[in-house]
Amino acid sequence: MTLTDMLLPTTVVGSYPVVKGSGLFARMDPLKHAVEVAVADQIGAGIDIISDGQVRGDMIRAFTSHLPGIRGSSVVGKVQPARQPITLADTRYALSRHPKVKGILTGPSTLAHGLALETPFYRNKDELVLDLAGALAVEAGYLQEAGVTLIQIDEPILSTGAANIAVGRDAVNAIAGRLQVPVCLHVCGNLGGVIDDLLRMNVAVLDLEFANNPGNLEVLSAKDLRGRMIGYGCVDSADPGVESVETIRKRIEAGIEIFSPGAMLIDPDCGLRMQARDAALGKLKNMVIAAGEVRAELVE
Repeated sequence: MTLTDMLLPTTVVGSYPVVKGSGLFARMDPLKHAVEVAVADQIGAGIDIISDGQVRGDMIRAFTSHLPGIRGSSVVGKVQPARQPITLADTRYALSRHPKVKGILTGPSTLAHGLALETPFYRNKDELVLDLAGALAVEAGYLQEAGVTLIQIDEPILSTGAANIAVGRDAVNAIAGRLQVPVCLHVCGNLGGVIDDLLRMNVAVLDLEFANNPGNLEVLSAKDLRGRMIGYGCVDSADPGVESVETIRKRIEAGIEIFSPGAMLIDPDCGLRMQARDAALGKLKNMVIAAGEVRAELVE
């Protein structure tokens, strides 16, 4: 699988600091400017596969607020696909500015565990997860038709033990099974207890956290990726400081000792939404430089 024409292409997990606009047009869509800033900053930093910035609310409400059957944070009836695309407009904007964009969905297990069941239609959240997967698969189809390079499913809940991972696997596979574009599964945190389950998911890329969880390198070192690529988190998204190029470079080199560089996508651990814009941009710029330096050495 080739996502770009280079070794160690850079990407992002998704979210970016929100920079709201002002003036008349901002009254109509106060977050349009935030999308434009996020896209421009990623391109300016030199990111190879960008996102739309995920600036329209938190990762749960950004999706659940559009799904019939959900009111506020409560499930009140059968969950169905949104009546119109949720993320398509912002993704199309990103595609109008850059040739390679990842579409991003919050995963069904993570959505389900951010909701309260207030309907007898679902006996438990496991049943809800599968209907959420069906709704998200429709959104994924819109993104695929728009021309995204890959579609990422964010499932941070899967590393916590709070979700039924077997059901989560079925849900992710149900979405991926309806797509031709490569699918990426993002799971942060310590993976020691779930890695074998993650490796049973039918995704092309596993995007994981290694800067803030270096122990994940050891967890993956004895595993057969069976042709999958690794989204290699090498920038600590929780640290407000901007890591030096040298620090990021050493993290990438540690990854190359475990993974083939041809199977690595370089990105931050998680989204950068909670950081200041200057810090987020600085992290991305230094990550791109570090990846470029390692790439240059590899092709000499």
